Amino acid sequence: MTGYGEASAQVGGIHYFIEVRSLNNKYFKASIRLAEEFQGLEAEIESRLREKLSRGTITMNARCSDASESAAYTINSAALSKYVEQLKAVPAVASGEFRVEISSLLNLPGVLQPPADEEDRVERARGAFLPLLAKAMGSLIKMREREGTVLVADLQSHREFIAERLTLIQEKAPGVIADYEQRLRSRIEALLQEADRRVDPADLVREVAVYAERTDIAEEIKRLSAHLEQFGELLASTDDRPIGRTLDFLAQEMLREANTIASKSPDASISRGTVEIKGAIDRIKEQAQNVE
Repeated sequence: MTGYGEASAQVGGIHYFIEVRSLNNKYFKASIRLAEEFQGLEAEIESRLREKLSRGTITMNARCSDASESAAYTINSAALSKYVEQLKAVPAVASGEFRVEISSLLNLPGVLQPPADEEDRVERARGAFLPLLAKAMGSLIKMREREGTVLVADLQSHREFIAERLTLIQEKAPGVIADYEQRLRSRIEALLQEADRRVDPADLVREVAVYAERTDIAEEIKRLSAHLEQFGELLASTDDRPIGRTLDFLAQEMLREANTIASKSPDASISRGTVEIKGAIDRIKEQAQNVE
């Protein structure tokens, strides 16, 4: 499911900002973007994300800008002096033919030293980022919940459509056997009449029984109805338990039963109804990938 949330705060003269985005994905995948000095917080942040989300491609950006004097790097005078001393020994520099910019000197290894309180900076960032992450996640989850309401209504409509078609199939199924018996009896009697013979009723009953056993779809209809009932219960559930994977699994089971019904029944109207059911199940499978 898609969603977006952001939060920011000013703490001790430092501005902290976090944004979290989520896109549809049947699995959980996190992409956490932090400044190099804060990389140690990545594992804890991912753990917080997993506590709230079980599916989706999650992208989290965290930034901070420090305008206080504590953010200034310290110039290593000894290292800078050593570089200058070595440069003076270069003829082109000593003769003035080559000028050295101070910015170039500051970029030399070891000249600029990060603030000595780096561990304190990381701990302060942790104390600021985690509450902001919770706030941003709250906004993201609310957006996902709004999308989820629309998804539930769509899934419910597909479920009702399948239930309607299944009822029609269930009503039609008993007549299939009676139609077969009538066609078989008429055909056999027409053939035997030419030979001046009559069909043994027991043989006819046995043939119809074999056909009825081969084309019986009562169990498949019962199982598909049970899956639809469980599907509806999950959609109506009010707890916070993720249901996306369960819905996906149920859709696969419903499709399995629909395929069996289609393969066992030779009736054209039942086949049409089954095709419509399978189409609705495919749409459910697509939508179920987006459900938390």
